[in-house]
Amino acid sequence: MSAKIKYSDEPVGNPRVIADFLPPPEDLAFREEGVKITLALSKKSVEFFKSEAQKHNTQYQRMIRRLLDAYAERYAQPNTSRSTGRPPAGLRPRGGRRLP
Repeated sequence: MSAKIKYSDEPVGNPRVIADFLPPPEDLAFREEGVKITLALSKKSVEFFKSEAQKHNTQYQRMIRRLLDAYAERYAQPNTSRSTGRPPAGLRPRGGRRLP
């Protein structure tokens, strides 16, 4: 059995109120629309995520989804008004062919 806690009437010090930084409950319940896909992953990757998910008591698919979401958010190209409407240089056809 654990020891009892003894309380005293000593001064607390200089407490201060901090700003509320937690999101409201409705933001916690929000789920983005999902799209089901079929994806072939290496056995090594799946085993890694399954092992890590078990350690952290979560689902391995959820870990993979969060990883991909974080990657996409980090590297997403912001839409700018200066956009030319052309694909990035690495995605354009080579050899002088023009896109329709």
